[in-house]
Amino acid sequence: MPSGQFSGLSNITIGNIVTAVITLILVIAALIFFFMLVMGGIRYITSGGDKGQTEAARGQITAALIGLLIVFAAWAAISLVQSFFGVDITNLTIPNAQGP
Repeated sequence: MPSGQFSGLSNITIGNIVTAVITLILVIAALIFFFMLVMGGIRYITSGGDKGQTEAARGQITAALIGLLIVFAAWAAISLVQSFFGVDITNLTIPNAQGP
């Protein structure tokens, strides 16, 4: 059993790593699409009425909204799996492959 400053490392498992990666991916994707939405809004405001720039900004806003919808749908799917099947993906426990 590690002691001292490395004592917290004994709690690291593959399940904890998978859980952290899933959560990190969802958070990063939501932030990216949110910033895309903000940038699309800024582009729309600064387009100055130019038809091409307005359409490009509208397309970016649409893509960002669809991306956010996909991220939240993934989060909802994870929540449904947790509630219906009792599999807690955000606190994943992978059994050991050791014999009896």
